[in-house]
Amino acid sequence: MKQLLFVLLTCSLLSACSSWVYKYDISQGNFLNQDDIDKLRIDMTKEQVEYVLGTTLLKSAFSDDKWLYVHTLKSGKTDKTTRREVIVNFENGLLKSIEGTLKEPENFNEPLDATN
Repeated sequence: MKQLLFVLLTCSLLSACSSWVYKYDISQGNFLNQDDIDKLRIDMTKEQVEYVLGTTLLKSAFSDDKWLYVHTLKSGKTDKTTRREVIVNFENGLLKSIEGTLKEPENFNEPLDATN
């Protein structure tokens, strides 16, 4: 009887410590931030976009002219999941538009040649 009481007491004390367990943040996909998006300009080639944003993990199954950059982060502390996504659209191999949760750069419509 004493052993059973000891086991139950030990289990209840250990379960009280479960809130102290550290949980990792889980990051998946292409990490996206506004600084990288601000480097994009209209008429950039696919190679230039890939240099700035990295290799996309998702491409449209129907067209090679649409790249999807998705990043999800699940917080270990709060279990809250945040998702950022950017869709990059090309026309004839050149960047034409971007859309998604991050805002388009102010000087996006100014080609790179004009900034030199």
